[in-house]
Amino acid sequence: MREVAVTGGTIRLGQFLKLADLSGSGGQAKLLLAQEVVAVNGETETRRGRQLSRGDVVSIGAEQVRVG
Repeated sequence: MREVAVTGGTIRLGQFLKLADLSGSGGQAKLLLAQEVVAVNGETETRRGRQLSRGDVVSIGAEQVRVG
């Protein structure tokens, strides 16, 4: 599992998907969330604005990325 550092205490899920190269654009992030293929800490997530904190794990399929 790789870790992606973020500045500040939190980041929105849509922004993190782009920062971690899990999606190429905001539109693609929105599509992934609508397809219910994104999970945060093991639970399916559909909200692009969900706030993530350090230690949260975002996964799409077998790929997992920790917020650092």
